[in-house]
Amino acid sequence: MIATDHTRRSFLKILGADAVSLAVARCSHASEPFGGEALKKRPNILFCLADDWSWPHASIAGDKVVRTPTFNLIAREGVLFENAFVSSPSCTPSRGAILTGQWHWRLEEGGNLWSTLPARFPVYPDLLEAAGYHVGVTRKGWGPGRDATGGRTRNPAGPSYKTFQDFMKARPEGKPFCFWFGSQDPHRPYKWQSGVQGGMKLDDVQVPACLPDSEEVRTDMCDYYWEVQRFDTEVGELLKILQDKGELDNTLVVMSGDNGLPFPRCKSNLYDTGTNVPLAVRWPAAIKGGRIVEDFISLSDLAPTFLEAVGLKPPAEMTARSFLGILTSGKSGRVDAARDHVLTGKERHVPAQENDMGGYPARAIRTYDFLYIRNFKPDRWPAGCPSGYAQPVDIVVSKPRDTGFGYADTDASPTKSYMIKHRDDPKVAGLFGLAFAKRPAEELYDLRKDRAQLNNVAEAPEYAKVRKELSAALMAELKATNDPRVLGQGDKFDQYPYYGGGVPAKK
Repeated sequence: MIATDHTRRSFLKILGADAVSLAVARCSHASEPFGGEALKKRPNILFCLADDWSWPHASIAGDKVVRTPTFNLIAREGVLFENAFVSSPSCTPSRGAILTGQWHWRLEEGGNLWSTLPARFPVYPDLLEAAGYHVGVTRKGWGPGRDATGGRTRNPAGPSYKTFQDFMKARPEGKPFCFWFGSQDPHRPYKWQSGVQGGMKLDDVQVPACLPDSEEVRTDMCDYYWEVQRFDTEVGELLKILQDKGELDNTLVVMSGDNGLPFPRCKSNLYDTGTNVPLAVRWPAAIKGGRIVEDFISLSDLAPTFLEAVGLKPPAEMTARSFLGILTSGKSGRVDAARDHVLTGKERHVPAQENDMGGYPARAIRTYDFLYIRNFKPDRWPAGCPSGYAQPVDIVVSKPRDTGFGYADTDASPTKSYMIKHRDDPKVAGLFGLAFAKRPAEELYDLRKDRAQLNNVAEAPEYAKVRKELSAALMAELKATNDPRVLGQGDKFDQYPYYGGGVPAKK
């Protein structure tokens, strides 16, 4: 079971709370059936996506510092998913997978950060628009990348609006809507000590096990929390607008994040700190609330779920699976026995290797008990080379980018600076190696003993059978979904243009 007892107790405590600091009224629909006739009413869809937000950094999940009343409300009146994972722990491919309902490795250039998403891949906003929906996006939709290069005339998430209010004003009367609220929070950079100045206590921070415990790291975590809270507040404002219009109950509200928190060994890595994200879904007209589901969900499953919820059949090329049946089942715990694992992967985040355009290609399979990772290029640096940022002559530079010191695949931050400065400190050295040193071709973590995924047991004799079985299962699914990495065509990911800019590596 993935959720800790503490997480479940936190959920039950908040579930029974009488007051939440939101101006959104709780609605009861006990007399209305779930599913059935309710599904015949075309719902509105509000998708709220944070930028770099990890599970379990929500108060309903047991975090003692961050306060997320909006997320709590959506989970309390809907369904909280403990095992939601992104396709890739990097913005562009993660968002492309969400929009297309396909694994990112099937999206050609779209499998990389700062790329394009070829127009031949259908996206759910276009399909909903063709079915009569008013669609739109504010702030960060698909990206970062170039829409037009892929043959698109707008962002794949839909036409852009300055605010949700502007979107609603432009909505034709009687039309259902599908809106993508793409916050830039909690993406870096942060205002130093914003969390502490906002009242957070350093002593209350539970530092992730992959990071050193210091005042600098705790302060950095609080600054991350502060931006999570800002995102949560803004989503609450959107719900209030819908509540005032009387449309909240028949709006399918989804709140989640596109990848893990921007700290070393987190974002841009296939450990849970990079791929496991919060996910809560609320739709009182059709789904029973107050539930925790342990089934594995990929955020790529959202596209077919949205389409099925409005009565459309997902296109055949969508490799993801709708989880509408789980939502309408009324059940908690492990609902669908087939959802006992999830796949994740990574291609090029930034071109941070030595004098080439290579990324750090890897794929993983995550089960309830194990995480198995296959690193296809173990000779490369998982967090980028130590000397800095490589810029070959064929890179497409759109703007200069100061990556500071090396290991450019990890966002510049006070925590990263602290770990590099103190790399020889015995308390930091081991964690520094886990975050920045080269890794073996195979990694295996026993989550029953090592929830933080710090002890690689891939070479331990007692795990040989498990390693072999998980490797075979992963490769079989990758072949079935035509992953270029297992079909001998993976190097093309390193050859696609990168539109994010860069600076030369130091020699």
